[in-house]
Amino acid sequence: MRRALGILLALAAVPGEAQQLDLPRNARQTAARDSALERMAIPVAPFADGTLETRVVEGAVRRRAYRIGTTDLTPLQILGPLRNQLEASGFEVLLDCNQISCGGFDFRFAIDVLPAPNMYVNIRAYHYLSATQPDSGAFVTVLASAVDAAGYLQVIEVGEATLTAPAPVPEPDTPTEPVQDATDLEAMLFATGSAVLNSISFDVGTTTLTAGPSDELQALADLLQARPGLQVALVGHTDTQGALEANIAVSRARASAVRDRLIEAYGVDGDRVQAAGMGYLSPRASNLTAEGREANRRVEVIVVREQE
Repeated sequence: MRRALGILLALAAVPGEAQQLDLPRNARQTAARDSALERMAIPVAPFADGTLETRVVEGAVRRRAYRIGTTDLTPLQILGPLRNQLEASGFEVLLDCNQISCGGFDFRFAIDVLPAPNMYVNIRAYHYLSATQPDSGAFVTVLASAVDAAGYLQVIEVGEATLTAPAPVPEPDTPTEPVQDATDLEAMLFATGSAVLNSISFDVGTTTLTAGPSDELQALADLLQARPGLQVALVGHTDTQGALEANIAVSRARASAVRDRLIEAYGVDGDRVQAAGMGYLSPRASNLTAEGREANRRVEVIVVREQE
């Protein structure tokens, strides 16, 4: 039997009633962030000529992210049914585009996205929708993305209409999926060439890797074991606080610490793993916000080559 997780949309035009929007099967909420009052820029046109045209609105903002388990759905197959249901509920589409027509990399990094691994955006495969409900003055944005092994969905609502998702109740004897498992790491790595190691952390203000196991490092070690010709690089990144040379040194030291952990704790051949540091030269978010700076402080694994 198909098991669906619903999003409840309380229609402002029909007080007290609610409509259930079905997400794809195996969808699981991974993140939620609410704000009682916030100003938000809603994209209404693709990124073009160095600019993203937006409509600035104010109101309560509710953000939700979901991971859709092993699937072959495309981003449009994930997003399309939600678009149809929103239109049936009185929403008017403002922008409907994919990774090409939206503006690719520039559009992706100009919009509001919850941080990975809770929301992952494959630059080569995403679809975006913004819509408004004129009667209530509410706005909704939907972002869907996919890699080989999973789909990702983000819904952001601004205004009076309510988009909320009840916490999923696991079926009996059915273990809850981890946010990112070995399959996710491998899929991301080979879909985009790199993957952020989100499960590792460092002691505050140091380059010392915290103790304890890491599912992602175990997954990376298993991948290297399964593909003996694969070579990777670990690349450290920082935010823009401090001088560039100092940040490059810190980012390199952190990447080296991860390499050492892979060798010492997971038995990885050191000749197959490089370590390097980029400092703040390769951000994935704005350094003007605390959230963006946190996202920029990371260690990534990159595919270098795979020999026969």
